[in-house]
Amino acid sequence: MLDAKETHTFKPLTTNFKLTYMSEQSFKNHGRYIPLWHFITSLILVAILGGSIVNLVKADAHTHYSAALILLISLVLIIIYWYARSFALKAQDRAIRAEENFRHFILTGKPLDKDLRMSQIIALRFAPDDEFVELAKKAVNENLSSKEIKMAIQQWKADHNRV
Repeated sequence: MLDAKETHTFKPLTTNFKLTYMSEQSFKNHGRYIPLWHFITSLILVAILGGSIVNLVKADAHTHYSAALILLISLVLIIIYWYARSFALKAQDRAIRAEENFRHFILTGKPLDKDLRMSQIIALRFAPDDEFVELAKKAVNENLSSKEIKMAIQQWKADHNRV
């Protein structure tokens, strides 16, 4: 059991790759792209799809089956690429909803308003505690978009842990 006077520092597990963080996040620069994933991988998949279509169109009777399989494999790769990102975002959305609901409960003693949309909750995560509760109320009452919520934040709270 931990002694109340003891303090413990928990260090996150490190990995073999380095993530680069922007020095200061704001509304203008909070978007995050991973060039290898967002640009290079998608372009490679499009090239593979295009090449497999050309291969299938130019295939003769002897190579038609293998050309069709290559096209099918390229389609499966695109589906995997799409859902890998989609599933990660859904898991992240669930985590953000739980974190922000808990933060709201700590600050107010009540859970977040059920009328808040997921996009609004995601935007609210950038608000510091002293702006969070009022901004959450305003988001519901005025049906603010995520962009409007982010623009209303005075002191941006960086989120370096998103996927």
